[in-house]
Amino acid sequence: MAAVVREGAGLEPAVGPGPGREVRIRGGRGRGSDPPSDKWESGSRKQPRRGLHGVQAPATVSEAAAWPLVAVYMLLLWAAVQLSLQQLVSGPVPADGGDVFNAPRARKYLQDITDFGARPAGSPANEMLTVTYLLDQIQKIKAGSTARHSIAVDVQRPTGFFNIDFLGGFTSYYSKIANVVVKLEPVNGAKHAVLANCHFDSVANSPGASDDAVSCAVLLEILNVLSKSSSPLQHAIIFVFNGAEENILQASHGFITQHPWAKLIRAFVNLEAAGVGGKELVFQTGPENPWLVRAYARAAKHPFASVVGQEVFQSGIIPSDTDFRIYRDYGNIPGIDLAFIENGYIYHTKYDTADRIHLDSIQRAGDNILAVLQYLATSEELADSTQYRHGSMVFFDVLGLFAVAYPKRIGTIINCLVAAATVLYLGRKFSISKTYGSHYRSDLLYGIGITILCWFIIFVTILIVAVFVSLTGHSMSWYSHFYVSIILYGSVALFKLMLIHTLAKNLYYGNVNKVYLSELYFDVSLTIWCCTLICFTQRDLCSAYVPALWVAFPLLMKLLIGEELKQKGPTLKLTTIYFLALSIPHLLTLYLFWAAFEMFTPILGRSGTEIPPDIVMAAIIAACAIILTTYFVSLVYLCRSTKWTLLSLGIVFLGSAALVFSGVFFPYSADPATPHPKRIFLQHTTRTFHDLNGEIVKKDSGIWVNGFDYNLMSHVTPYIPEINDTVRSPCEDAPFCGFPWYLPVHSFIRKNWYLPASELPTRAPVAFRLISKYNQSPQHMNLTIEVDGPSHMTLYIRPREGSSITRTSVGDGSSLYSSDGDYFFFYSHGLQAPPWQFWLEIQTLDPTPKEKVIIAVASHYLFGEEQRTRELIALEERFPEWCFTSSWSSTYNLFVF
Repeated sequence: MAAVVREGAGLEPAVGPGPGREVRIRGGRGRGSDPPSDKWESGSRKQPRRGLHGVQAPATVSEAAAWPLVAVYMLLLWAAVQLSLQQLVSGPVPADGGDVFNAPRARKYLQDITDFGARPAGSPANEMLTVTYLLDQIQKIKAGSTARHSIAVDVQRPTGFFNIDFLGGFTSYYSKIANVVVKLEPVNGAKHAVLANCHFDSVANSPGASDDAVSCAVLLEILNVLSKSSSPLQHAIIFVFNGAEENILQASHGFITQHPWAKLIRAFVNLEAAGVGGKELVFQTGPENPWLVRAYARAAKHPFASVVGQEVFQSGIIPSDTDFRIYRDYGNIPGIDLAFIENGYIYHTKYDTADRIHLDSIQRAGDNILAVLQYLATSEELADSTQYRHGSMVFFDVLGLFAVAYPKRIGTIINCLVAAATVLYLGRKFSISKTYGSHYRSDLLYGIGITILCWFIIFVTILIVAVFVSLTGHSMSWYSHFYVSIILYGSVALFKLMLIHTLAKNLYYGNVNKVYLSELYFDVSLTIWCCTLICFTQRDLCSAYVPALWVAFPLLMKLLIGEELKQKGPTLKLTTIYFLALSIPHLLTLYLFWAAFEMFTPILGRSGTEIPPDIVMAAIIAACAIILTTYFVSLVYLCRSTKWTLLSLGIVFLGSAALVFSGVFFPYSADPATPHPKRIFLQHTTRTFHDLNGEIVKKDSGIWVNGFDYNLMSHVTPYIPEINDTVRSPCEDAPFCGFPWYLPVHSFIRKNWYLPASELPTRAPVAFRLISKYNQSPQHMNLTIEVDGPSHMTLYIRPREGSSITRTSVGDGSSLYSSDGDYFFFYSHGLQAPPWQFWLEIQTLDPTPKEKVIIAVASHYLFGEEQRTRELIALEERFPEWCFTSSWSSTYNLFVF
């Protein structure tokens, strides 16, 4: 970095070898003589005496002036990002009337729905109260609609199944679940439609305001606005209020594969949540169909979108999925997926209440979705989207002010042009260095090597710190105090970066001209970013626009003011231009990182017992520090000294580490305003194991305890001493270790506890019946089984050694997913569903084995009187207030055939 402070402010006059004198480098080792010249050219190691206009160009800058200026610059950018993220809407909430979204009315819908409490599929609150409420509101809207529109309503209760490769893969079966479907269309009908989807069910023990009642409230108000609008629609809008998304996307599958209106749909908009309130992020679109992204970019009033988020989410890093997947895969239609991402700490907890969702958050979501649906319902592309299908889009928003979207092929051209300009710039420097006999090319390679080595050391150091924090029992100290992670891991990353480059400057480069080194490391950063750009472009990533920003703007700045900078030094004007050029990539990258922190930090509190969250957090912060300081590395070489900055960073790191290891920062919080709870699942369970003859060989009961983060029960044991390592759950020789897993997350949560308890007093136990069993041959056995039980059950199948599943009533053996030889089936039903009946065919290579297959069934009582026992309630009350416990009763019954 060659521009930092105004000329003459804390600067040191250039002192260097005169014409014809040998330049001493590498601590005194000579490289020979440079040709006589009073003019310093790029690529030359000679110190400049005077510029072309006779102005003395400074060789170094003051540490006291440089680094505080950089700190102020970064703080200003951080403030701009924070202001953007907190600014949900611009202007006052519009008054009722006209084609405008009314947030207060939507909030009333939201409050009414959440007043029903938790709404797991199959519960009366979900299947009856919420469905009835939605139908009542829709009828009122229909009664007040204009003559221009026609409204049709249908309640669908589908039955079906599908296989999904989520959480390792399993089979999902559903029966009589609920969908409330509304079609708004022109009075003369429509041949095409756009779908708007939300879900009104919730997980057990959570009112589900953000996930996803607020989205249904938003769609109700949008339906109300559109039904009263005087503007005609060209296409229909189908609203799906689905009642079984938390059952892993069952209701959307039932609609798109079975409802007669599904064949009209040409595109969809899905509303979801990964947090509580804030901005709704467009985090995936497509597949292909770039016209949809253009529609959002043109229509959305408060855009918040990122193709980076799309590529991260679709990579599978985040263990989550939405109805977007079902509509895409089973409906073969393109769509836009949006989700609230703020305050994920209370997502899926009792704290997800309507009062925590700001009115402005509802207003901005309503403004955006209403505008996008209106745009799509009157667009020509929707009618014949096949001709606009191919291609992908690069898209992102600029601090929520406007959205940028352009085809990926245009992005590829831009990337290639930027990379070519960089190659030409570096090629010119190579030719100059060859002309003047300097060693610029080798210095550039050495600089790249030093930089990459520096990054490697930063990551190793920061991960060592994170591992030490985890092993000493202080993991997640930042969970309730986010800035602790930035200070702890950010300070050590910056300290290492500055230390390594300071050592390189003093010990490796020696007396080399400081301005030359500053220019060299600017070019090193430019080269690395250019290589990253080429790599991203070659891999066909839309995220390549990010490295393109880090190449284009610094290069443009260099081409515009590079010569003047060499002649005049870092004047106020040139320093301002320098920072302005860097501010664009800095601002947009910081904006991306902050959104990532907003989403990932809460996820680390529910990522399971096997992933050390401090390592993940430290790695993200190290990457952030490296990227944001890329073009500031040259400042280390331009400064006369960095000792005070290094000392300050060292003190900050040691001080923050001392506070972390002293336990000052407790991971969890029960603060009513900003809770950060520890998540714990409790299941009062009775397990029964049968042998081949149907006799009970083992039966026990207990409360099965699962913690969802890396800290296990270390903070809970002082409150409940019996939850300790002596009651860790053993893994039985049975499917899924003999425990009633609700979902196949056993690979994420390998450490759990089993407290002895009394037998579960169920009023309606699971009925497991063998309907038929016959052998087609000595190697083939066919079983037909019927299971009758609560609304949620899970079935586990383990073929014995030498046996395999060839066919089932839900697909052949090759289409089923297994985990270490165990097959997982998730089942749920709504009201008045018949017993679940299925069959499977087992093939064995050995005709003589007695045991061919083990089948276990688990029941889950998620609502009603049977949900919690007295023992379960008593244990829940003993947990500290900073814990969120989600509890229910369950059974596990194992049979051998």
